[in-house]
Amino acid sequence: MIGSAVLRSTLVVFVLFSGALLASPYSTEQNWTNYVRIGAYGLRGDNADRIVQSAQEDGVFGIEVDNDIEGRYESFVHPEEKLKAIHDVAEKAHAAGNYAYVYIAGTECITANAAQTPHTLYKEHPDWVQRKITGEPAIFGGGTAFWIRKGDEDVWVSPYAPEWRKIYMERVRQIAGTGIDGIYVDIPYWMTHFDGWEDTWASFDDYTVGAFKKETGLDAKKDLKLGDFSDGNFRKWVDFRIRTFTDFMAEIDRNAKSVNPAIKTIPEIYPGIEKEAVRVGADVYSLYGVVDAIAHEYEFGEGDHMASARKPLDWFNYQVGMHSFRAFAQGKATWILNYSWDGDKKVDKREAMLNLAASEIMTGSNFWDAPGHSMAGSNDRETRKRIFSWIKVHEDTFYKPRTAIAPIGVYFSPETRNYFADEFISSYRGVLILLIQKHLEFQVVTPRTLAEFRGRTLILPDVRVMSEVEKGLVRKYLGNGNRLVITGEDATQVGGAAGVVRFGKCPGKDYYAALQKSVAEASPDREREFLESLKAEPVVRVTASHMVATSIAQVEGKTHVFFANFAGLEGGVNPVQKPQTGVQVTVVGAAKGKGFFLAFLGEVQAVTGTAGDGGVVYKLPAIEKGAVFWYEP
Repeated sequence: MIGSAVLRSTLVVFVLFSGALLASPYSTEQNWTNYVRIGAYGLRGDNADRIVQSAQEDGVFGIEVDNDIEGRYESFVHPEEKLKAIHDVAEKAHAAGNYAYVYIAGTECITANAAQTPHTLYKEHPDWVQRKITGEPAIFGGGTAFWIRKGDEDVWVSPYAPEWRKIYMERVRQIAGTGIDGIYVDIPYWMTHFDGWEDTWASFDDYTVGAFKKETGLDAKKDLKLGDFSDGNFRKWVDFRIRTFTDFMAEIDRNAKSVNPAIKTIPEIYPGIEKEAVRVGADVYSLYGVVDAIAHEYEFGEGDHMASARKPLDWFNYQVGMHSFRAFAQGKATWILNYSWDGDKKVDKREAMLNLAASEIMTGSNFWDAPGHSMAGSNDRETRKRIFSWIKVHEDTFYKPRTAIAPIGVYFSPETRNYFADEFISSYRGVLILLIQKHLEFQVVTPRTLAEFRGRTLILPDVRVMSEVEKGLVRKYLGNGNRLVITGEDATQVGGAAGVVRFGKCPGKDYYAALQKSVAEASPDREREFLESLKAEPVVRVTASHMVATSIAQVEGKTHVFFANFAGLEGGVNPVQKPQTGVQVTVVGAAKGKGFFLAFLGEVQAVTGTAGDGGVVYKLPAIEKGAVFWYEP
């Protein structure tokens, strides 16, 4: 049995409090996680030197190492050897002026060569395992997923199994004591993403069912209409499942920081803003409030989401996701573990890498290069060096805090997404892509940030569920003389209050339907009435193709416009953009000032402005993959 594993006495010296080892160059609002350029490495007991040396050579800042104590049953029971390896790589990274963080699994645990040993998790602790409502345990074998080898036992543990959770948190504290800078928690999910489990709404193990009964008085096996979002009891189950993993990550964070206050907790999850978050129970909106950063292995819907294979609409959808994450984060870091290329013979892997990097950093997200669907390595090491070296030189431009100037707000409603995912997301995406393509400044507003929102117009895109607190904040917002644009359903109960504009048929949903037919042909001007209702008062006017995504913000007191160019990209066919010429930025109301232009992988160059059209007009050089413009009065 587990539970009484005792570390060797030598491990006591591992408490290093890594935050004190490196002088921090960051503001009080930021830390090293905001500036990472990520590479990943498999950690053994003898390769810490090689890992750190390779990372330094490639320009990696923020080294992910994988030795997974929690997700391998052998080390879950006996962690000593892996703890020593973590300690060694932390020391080497700090000596090089770098940071390192270690991978652990969330609720998945694998026993190797399970048939040859009586000591597997399931054999010794069948009560720990998640289950379908029919009682079938979440236990799998080789081939179920690419990381499960033949002969392995792969199980998914209930987060409510008390003995497992006690040991898990003990291991977290021991890892924190090694001096490592972060704990990277992968897949803290309910098992609903393997074949045959997608619609189970698991888990119905005794521990989970008991916890739900204690909290709500309901029997999860009898009192719910599974999958029926009109059922109030099922909604309680949905909320409970999301809250479970938010609380689980919060407990990991508390345990780690009880040993090392400087350590960072970073979950890795694939669900983003879409319905997948509700199904697996890992919701990025909820999680950002309890962790230090999130690594998004972001993918949604069907099809191939490699950068090499993305269609034009995919590129814009990912922009929506990343801007949403940045809003949820409220200054914390957003890491993107998307994938660029996996053997596509028609697409140059280097171009795919460059496209992915440009699209991510323009949103303020951190780029992680990895080949195929693995975490470690690179599709092209020299291209990665080139990207990382350029980001390092210009990191302040992309990763210093971005603040809103005069934005149009777009409301992300977590509860509406939870219960009406398909309806809400199509409206929300459509509205955001309209603003992105129309080159208007926008801000994603959430229940956490509604009270502080200072834009003059707020859009509620088919928002169907609002708490009394949210409704009160909306009334206060309107009472301050602002404008509320409600599309589709109306959950506000503001009635005929002044400043309210309603569109019974959501223009965002209509526009998204047009985008699905053809991004190139779906001009934002088709929603002219909606756009005019916003009464935008831009600080800058951007003239550019709607195939260019823009975002506008202030960085270090200067107005910036970030451009990502998707014109000409064809998934699986052409990874080279059509350069955008004739792009102009007008600084409204200005009489003079200095303009600067930074092309992706280029150098900063001055841009001369001319007075006219209500401000100073700057004609920009051609934009290939992406660029930034900024203005200094």
